[in-house]
Amino acid sequence: MTQATFYYDLGSPYAYLTAERISEIVAGPVVWQPVSLGGLFKANGRSSWSLGDVERRRSGMAEVERRAREYGLPAVRWPEPWPTDYLLAMRVATYAYTVERGREFTMQAFRHAFRHGRDLAVREHVLQAAADADLDPRAAGEAAGDLEIKLRLRSATEAAHALGVFGVPTIAVAGELFWGDDRLGDAAAALGEGV
Repeated sequence: MTQATFYYDLGSPYAYLTAERISEIVAGPVVWQPVSLGGLFKANGRSSWSLGDVERRRSGMAEVERRAREYGLPAVRWPEPWPTDYLLAMRVATYAYTVERGREFTMQAFRHAFRHGRDLAVREHVLQAAADADLDPRAAGEAAGDLEIKLRLRSATEAAHALGVFGVPTIAVAGELFWGDDRLGDAAAALGEGV
């Protein structure tokens, strides 16, 4: 059976929009794969739309808010500052999959960030999301500093880049990449055709 892979970074509001809707739209099996968006940007020589041009940032944020309303999601509350350093959060997400709480942590962290406006660069916020996902916060915090977890995240990012992933959210289905939360339907169709 064909499966999809959902590549995401917890700092991406569009990945948040995807995570909230993916199980409703994509019927087949989906592997959730945390990757470092900063690592992808570095590998591709790109940067985020949220950095630099003020008007581009403002319109991008307004678009995220509009889509959240359209999808029937709670109003987006932006962390301050945003974007920031998500490496700790992404390492905890990587760890969470090793103890079968990956999706739960991911959803809690996304909601802490984009529903409650909490900065995921703040260790206490990340560990609270871990606790809310039924993870031991102390174990999660320690794991984030573990070399194996660091290497897992780096390797996943490098593997995604090798496949052609240049941003998040991206869903891969049988070698085809669908970038953006607005491509969920296309990914679902591709997955249906590959069954």
